[in-house]
Amino acid sequence: MDLSRRNMVFRIIYILLGSFIYAISINALYIPHKLLSGGLTGVSMMLEYLFGIPTGLSVVVLNIPLFFGSYRFIGKRFTYLSIIGITASSVFLLLTKNWIIPVSDSMVAAIFGGLISGIGMGIVIKSRGSLGGTDIISVIINKYFSFSIGGIAIAINAVILGISAFLFNVEMAMLTIVAIYVANHAVDAIQEGFNHRKTIIIVTDHYQEIADELLKKVKRGITFINGEGAYTGKEKKLIYMVVRVMELARTKDIVHRIDPGAFLSIIDTREVEGKGFNINDYFREE
Repeated sequence: MDLSRRNMVFRIIYILLGSFIYAISINALYIPHKLLSGGLTGVSMMLEYLFGIPTGLSVVVLNIPLFFGSYRFIGKRFTYLSIIGITASSVFLLLTKNWIIPVSDSMVAAIFGGLISGIGMGIVIKSRGSLGGTDIISVIINKYFSFSIGGIAIAINAVILGISAFLFNVEMAMLTIVAIYVANHAVDAIQEGFNHRKTIIIVTDHYQEIADELLKKVKRGITFINGEGAYTGKEKKLIYMVVRVMELARTKDIVHRIDPGAFLSIIDTREVEGKGFNINDYFREE
């Protein structure tokens, strides 16, 4: 089996795993407490609460028109993996319908339901798949209008929350906000792999010595940037590098040992692409 085919097999396995985890969270924690998730799954859950239509069934039906739009406007690979994810989650929603975690507190259900569903969604997204609905709609709208994907998703979920508050009650809508908030943070954590990065800019007269030591001990790429002091007018080279959080302390120790007076600017960095870091090309065709 060649590398690309093996990678695809692993992606499908992870999409199935993520879909299973997501389905458990919906049936075990969301539905018993009449909570909603975001996107079309939330719409499907409303249909179950109002008319008794199984969530697993309506999820597939609502997503079918989006498959055609996804195939045309996003790409074949993403569409195929999304079909796998949505179909799997629908099947798992039907199979785990009676799996309930005995939790009496709705707030606890919202927090842990959001956490578990976010982990499931994060695994699917990291595998370049999707559970459909909001993802597909957001990308298609973003392709032709100047709206951010995140902003579109927020707007869609806001409409769902407004409808739920009107049809059911405000408390349900508020608990749903908690669940969606926790789920989104769990998705981010899975995407970043719990390995947050830091961008470091170092201003020092000992730039070459520090760079040599960092290359040897930290083993991260370094770029020199030409700079000039505004007050002194003195030209100097700035050190620019990106490290993982676990490498930050060692980097600072090396810099301060060589030049105690060095100036360091440490910046949170959400995503890095390139050699030495994972490339997250969620919507990119291969």
